[in-house]
Amino acid sequence: MTLSQFLKGSALSAMALALSFTALPADEAEAAEIVPATNAQNALQPATAELAQDRRAARQAARQSNRGTRQSNRGTRQSNRGTRQAARSERRATRQANRSERRQTRQANRTERRQTRQVNRTERRDTRQTNRQANRQVRYENRGTRARAHADAAPLRSSQEYRRSERRAERRVERAPPNNANINRVRSDIRSDARADRTADRRDRRAERRADRRADRRERYREGRRDGYRDGRRDGYRDGRRGTYRDGRHYRDGRHHYGRKHKRWDRYGWRKSSRYNWYNHRRYNRNIFSLGRYYSPYRYHRYSRFRIGFFLDNLFFGSRYWINDPWRYRLPGVYGPYRWVRYYDDVALVNIYSGEVVDVIHDFFW
Repeated sequence: MTLSQFLKGSALSAMALALSFTALPADEAEAAEIVPATNAQNALQPATAELAQDRRAARQAARQSNRGTRQSNRGTRQSNRGTRQAARSERRATRQANRSERRQTRQANRTERRQTRQVNRTERRDTRQTNRQANRQVRYENRGTRARAHADAAPLRSSQEYRRSERRAERRVERAPPNNANINRVRSDIRSDARADRTADRRDRRAERRADRRADRRERYREGRRDGYRDGRRDGYRDGRRGTYRDGRHYRDGRHHYGRKHKRWDRYGWRKSSRYNWYNHRRYNRNIFSLGRYYSPYRYHRYSRFRIGFFLDNLFFGSRYWINDPWRYRLPGVYGPYRWVRYYDDVALVNIYSGEVVDVIHDFFW
């Protein structure tokens, strides 16, 4: 320890002792003042306790009254809530009743309007049918009247024409010079005129008979056969029954049967036309003939070269292999059952009804 440190420590100790001795009288004075104050407080404690008790009692009474008031208010609110719930339930029931009533009214009105429309439609249909039948009957009667008038006028026309031809012949005879050649010519004219008159008469009688038969057929058809036709074949056709057509022709396997033999494909005629020069067209449009890889319908099938008359399996000429635009490749258009079909790099014309190859071009595509 150095001398300076010792001196500093001793100075600080002396200062602390001086301060402690000066503070002792002040503490004793404060203690003397505190004792009388404590005695006064002890004298006032009973009065303060009574006041505190009175305040506590007043607060408890106020608290109890407030609790009662709150309970009564809670009861009032609960009763009001019950009243509101009852009113709400009543309004809901009223709305539901009104809604159901309006719905029933709309349904009744809709049903009534539908029935009215049906009745009006039926009446209009009946009226149209009645008018149509009446008009048809009038037309039939007028047609029959005209036919009968024509038939009645046929003999009169034939007789008038015959008399007219006789008068013409007589005038020719009067004007003709008296020689045998002219007389024979006039006689032949008379015979030809008479023959023409007889022909016209027979034609008129045939027309009359045809008109009568036609009128009878129409009447029979109108009386019974027409309804049978409409209820029978025509309805069957409209219902989509497969295999039946309107006029009795049939389909075969869902494809149209044309009712005649198809014209045999001419595999040489179209090659002579310059319009179908597919070879030069391919030379200048190589990208069109590059269709990419061919995917066989069978997994392990390999290319085999076939000729005309070969029968392909139906999977090889399915719609996915058809060439729908033959003119794009300068091929002729097809008709009937024929379709241009791609087979690897070949193109074949196939009868899709039988599978027969009727024309083929090898190495057509790249």
